[in-house]
Amino acid sequence: MTVPPAAPAPLDLRARLLIGGVWTDGIETFPVHDKFTGEIIGCADRASRDQVRAAVAAAQASFESTPLDATERYAILRRVGDGLEARREELVRVLTAETGFPVSDTRNEVTRAIQTFLIAAEEGKRLVGEVVPIEAAPGSAHRMGFTIRVPRGVVCGITSFNAPLNFVAHKAAPALASGNTVVLKAPQATPFSAAILCEILLAAGLPPGHVNLVQGPGSEIGRWLVDDPRVRFYTFTGSTSVGKQLQKSVGLRPIAVELGSIAATIVCADADLDRALPRVVNSAFRRAGQACTSTQRLFVQRPVLDAFVARLAAATAAVVVGDPREPATVLGPMISAEEAARAEAWVAEAVAAGARLVTGGRRRGAILEPTILIDVNRDMKVLCEEIFAPVMSVVPFDTLDEVIAAVNSTEFGLAAGIFTRDVTTAFTAARRLHVGVVHINESSTSRVDLMPFTGVKDSGLGREGPKYAMHEMTEERLVTLSL
Repeated sequence: MTVPPAAPAPLDLRARLLIGGVWTDGIETFPVHDKFTGEIIGCADRASRDQVRAAVAAAQASFESTPLDATERYAILRRVGDGLEARREELVRVLTAETGFPVSDTRNEVTRAIQTFLIAAEEGKRLVGEVVPIEAAPGSAHRMGFTIRVPRGVVCGITSFNAPLNFVAHKAAPALASGNTVVLKAPQATPFSAAILCEILLAAGLPPGHVNLVQGPGSEIGRWLVDDPRVRFYTFTGSTSVGKQLQKSVGLRPIAVELGSIAATIVCADADLDRALPRVVNSAFRRAGQACTSTQRLFVQRPVLDAFVARLAAATAAVVVGDPREPATVLGPMISAEEAARAEAWVAEAVAAGARLVTGGRRRGAILEPTILIDVNRDMKVLCEEIFAPVMSVVPFDTLDEVIAAVNSTEFGLAAGIFTRDVTTAFTAARRLHVGVVHINESSTSRVDLMPFTGVKDSGLGREGPKYAMHEMTEERLVTLSL
């Protein structure tokens, strides 16, 4: 007789505020739900305005009183990587519950967060300026010049629910590696992994005031953080509307924002379809399509359109949907039933306007089946607004000029993928697609954590990736010397 596996013990989590190294109760708590079962898995503390001020003050005081040299920063961040590995199974369990992402995705997120800290640790040893040849100027033969990179001070990191551990790592690791201190604002829907990471940072020997954590409504906590002039740099991942408001509010202080998109992947007639197929399916449907680079628009050249859509439909129908704790599950719930209902309504609206449903379109609570639409037009929400759901629209094209114009036709420009065997086609697309990242023979979601990651137009400002974020988070200061 086969004995079914025992159900995991219920979670009872608490994410307090971290202010100056002290875990602190907020003014109230709010519940956090398991995104698949709907059960309450714990609560998080909501910060008051005074507590937000205190967190920034602690970060500022620690920046001034306890600077760390590059060797110390390297050693601490290396230990953070070890700490994440030691708590991997706990993190996977917490991430799966608070996000609804399948265990295959949450395991990968822990691995990526470890890599983010290790990369930042290494890059912190190589953070240098450059020689400026001012002696070449007339009358300056006796002079030398060079730049140094200087930490800005308090860095505020505001993150999104769709990678609640690795997004925090991408804010905290480069900030700390470059000598700054940090105030983190975790997402309300997914606060626990950020709190665990802060525990690991303190256990790794980070000075207590170097990392601070606050939680609560973004409209409230974010505004208070923006209002505090002691914050010298902001790094934000989230919606374009909030990012624009944030950028407008910070004044002359520098900011990096990673925002929304309507990401596109192009499949040309000469593409390796066997390579493209699984990458497109993963790009559209992993994490329930809740990534700013998820393939929402799939452009397929007409000679291979029918054959590729048929294969795409079959592969999508085979995607395992359901309990994110089951090892075979690929697509679990969206972040909430309300968001799933919104996406379902967009699909129904498109079908009512003439789009055809190839597969999917049905919803059960927070789970929306992986959905493919064809015969869409550019005025439909599924094609002209970011759906942030497991919904992909297939659009035929004839020429490279046509598809480049279509990809570039929105106000967004984060990432795009193109599958082709023709090097001229590939590099023409790379030059002319108005996006921050072009992946050749990969989908729009392809990302390695060490690479520079940036958007253009309404998709962002500034760069992520530890080395590149560290340049954003430091000031380049010119030093001259007269001999």
